[in-house]
Amino acid sequence: MSKKWVLENGIRIVAERMAGAKSVSIGLWVNIGSRDEEAHEHGISHFLEHMFFKGTKSRTASEIAQEIDAIGGEFNACTSREMTTFYLKVLEDHLPKAVALLSDNFHYSRFESREIERERQVVLEEIKMVDDDPEDLVYTLHFEEILKGNPLGRTILGTAETVSAIDRKKIVHFLKRTYDPRQIVISVAGKFQWDILEKLLRDAFEKYENAGTRLLPRIAPVIRPAFSVKQRKLEQVHLCISTPGFSASHPQREVLHLLHILLGGGVSSRLFQEVRERRGLAYSIYACPSSYQDGGILTFYAGTGSENAPKVVELILKELRKVKANGVSKEELKRAKEHIHGSLLLGLEGSGSMMSYLAKDELSFGRSFPLREVIQRVNSVTLKQVHDVANTLFDLKTISMMALGPIQTHQFTPPVPSAS
Repeated sequence: MSKKWVLENGIRIVAERMAGAKSVSIGLWVNIGSRDEEAHEHGISHFLEHMFFKGTKSRTASEIAQEIDAIGGEFNACTSREMTTFYLKVLEDHLPKAVALLSDNFHYSRFESREIERERQVVLEEIKMVDDDPEDLVYTLHFEEILKGNPLGRTILGTAETVSAIDRKKIVHFLKRTYDPRQIVISVAGKFQWDILEKLLRDAFEKYENAGTRLLPRIAPVIRPAFSVKQRKLEQVHLCISTPGFSASHPQREVLHLLHILLGGGVSSRLFQEVRERRGLAYSIYACPSSYQDGGILTFYAGTGSENAPKVVELILKELRKVKANGVSKEELKRAKEHIHGSLLLGLEGSGSMMSYLAKDELSFGRSFPLREVIQRVNSVTLKQVHDVANTLFDLKTISMMALGPIQTHQFTPPVPSAS
């Protein structure tokens, strides 16, 4: 059973005790990400996430690392396009230490100029690492193209130019502009005592205030259909084919999730079987839904040889046309539902996964969905609903494609729009 309470400053807390758990995971989730940056701030959300680990008024960066290692815990963070997360996983006895570390980093990080300069080099290397990974790079370039003009189309990491311009003044300004306590959710899952947890969190976070925040209005994504080829000296051609998707809270989100599983969500999916198992044209092929507050994208990825790339594109488009025309079979839908059922139950066995699940529900819906309710919603999806969603999304006029690698545009003749 999960509980929720709200601190006087507006910070929301969601928590669930897990029978049999030995660990407890706690995460501080801020509903601020790269899409909330102004153009000159590009990459600052991610940079700020790094800087929260670089020393406080009472602990150096080294001491923070030593304290978490000394208790065998995990302390990390991540940034997405819509949120920034700081999380710890420890044994129950070390929950007070975990809250103390999280609170100290959040309230009292110093953002010293010398640490900013040192970490800038780390982030610049991270940007280079993505540029050297063609699978990551094709996604980056593809999203920049189809979401051009929208902050969602920008990379989370920023560019070498924008990261080089970040200084302490910009970091402090961004923090004061965006980190409103009403945009914060603290999520806890695992083994703990309710009374101890509540006192720890109230003492640590109830006094946090940030008056005068100024959040930018989020601009709903509009996909600009495009077909482009980027030549690179690589061993493979990396392909992204995208259609519009749904928002994180869309009433038909479960239908889209099932469609994603059916087409490219596992080793029995249509694309995996058709492209890899039957024809041996790719090692990696899958579908990846991206859902945001106000829209989404469904992307199909494949990596293949240059001579096979046009064939792989045609096979992907062929499967989309088949589902659009004929829907899916009763047996396929049943397998996809069982896949989601199993992956949900297995995935949420750990305290970290449950902590994330609770936080994302709260940020998207303002409430927590019991697993039985989620499974019931999945099980209630009909063949007609799957067919209707496929008909809605798999319109050739809205399909986009990007190819990255040793290939030229004239090698493709896919029925997708040309870049405008």
